[in-house]
Amino acid sequence: MSVRVALKVDVDTDRGTREGVPALVADFKEFGAPACFLFSLGPDQTGRAITRIFRPGFFKKVSRTSVVSMYGVRTLLNGTLLPAPHIGRRNEAIMKKVYDDGFEVGIHSYNHYRWQDYVQTLPIEKIRKEFDLARSEFKRIFGFETKTAGAPGWQSNALSRQVYDEANMLYASDTRGDFAFIPQINGQVFKTVEIPSTLPTFDELLGRPEYPDSSIVEHYVKLLKSDRPNIFTLHAEIEGMGRRPLFRTLLQAWKDVGVEFVRMDDLAKEILSKPQAVLVGEQVMAEIDGRSGLVAVQKA
Repeated sequence: MSVRVALKVDVDTDRGTREGVPALVADFKEFGAPACFLFSLGPDQTGRAITRIFRPGFFKKVSRTSVVSMYGVRTLLNGTLLPAPHIGRRNEAIMKKVYDDGFEVGIHSYNHYRWQDYVQTLPIEKIRKEFDLARSEFKRIFGFETKTAGAPGWQSNALSRQVYDEANMLYASDTRGDFAFIPQINGQVFKTVEIPSTLPTFDELLGRPEYPDSSIVEHYVKLLKSDRPNIFTLHAEIEGMGRRPLFRTLLQAWKDVGVEFVRMDDLAKEILSKPQAVLVGEQVMAEIDGRSGLVAVQKA
C-alpha cells in the first residue's frame, strides 16, 4: 500500500496571503503536490492575539518559533496600532489564481482572531453570523459555495458543528486525530464528516532541542503511516515564508520515499463512498504536545 499525504494550508493573515500563498503554489506545482488552501477572508486583526499571553505555554512557544521574524512586525500590529486590512478585498486576485491553478479552496475563517479566541464562548447566533460572513465573502470571490472549512487553532464545538452542518459542506477539518470520523459532542452526532490533521505542525516542533532543523525532516518521514492517509496542516506564514527552504526539503524527502500526494476533497469523496466504514467518534477539547491551550481532538 502506498503512503498517501494530503496537504492543507491554513492562511491566517494578509501578508501570508500576499507572499506565502504564491510561494507555496509555486512549490506545490514544482513537486507535483495538490493542496487545499483555507483562506481567512475578513479583517486581519492578528495584533489582538496578544491576549493569548495569559495562556499556559504561550511565551515558551513564541520564544522558540520566532513569531516576530516569521509574521513580521506589521502583521503583529494589525488591528491594534495599525488598521486591520480586509484580506478578501485586498487579495481577491491571488485567491482566484489559486483556484484557477487547480488547487482546492475553502474557508479558514472570516476574522481569524475572533474565531480562535472567542468561538468557545459565543452563542450560536454569533457563530453562525461569523461563518456566514466567511461564506458570503468566499462566494463573492470564487462564485460558488465552499465545500470545506478548517477552524483557526483547531477551535471547534457543538455549536460550530451545527453551523457547519447547516452549510451542507462535503467535509471539514477542525481537529487533530488519526482517521476520518463523524463527530459526536456531548452525545450529539453531526453529519459533516471530519478529516483530522494527523501530523504535528511545524510550529509545534520548531525550536525544540529534540527536533533540530537538521533532523526534523527525517522525523516527519518516520511519522508517516501506510494504513491511513496522512494529513499535514501547514501555514502560509511559516512554510510559505520564513521556513520555506525547510518545507521544500520536506517535500523532496517525501517524494524521495515514494509518497503519493492526494487532494483533501478526493479523500472526502472516497470516504463518503463507503459510509458504512466511517465511524462516529467523540470530539473533545484537550492539550496536544507543542501547542498552548486546548484544541479539538478525536478522542482515542
